[in-house]
Amino acid sequence: MASIKNLKKDINFVMGDIIEAVYIHEMTTTGKPTEKSNALIDEAIATFDTLISKVNNKKVESRKAHLKQVEKDLESAAIQLVQKVNAL
Repeated sequence: MASIKNLKKDINFVMGDIIEAVYIHEMTTTGKPTEKSNALIDEAIATFDTLISKVNNKKVESRKAHLKQVEKDLESAAIQLVQKVNAL
């Protein structure tokens, strides 16, 4: 199991990279934000908040299993968000 500190860093980096990809897409196409890109950024921020709150939840039966599930949630959320970025 990875450390909690590294898991939080992974969540931060992955969601940050997705948001950065949306900004790059905006600048290379329209040059300004669109409703779709703003919605995607909001979704990435909401996902970040959700995942961090799951990591910080200490009132779980099995902490190790819970953190492994958070890692899986991060991976699936990142895949979905990247697919949405590619669809822009």
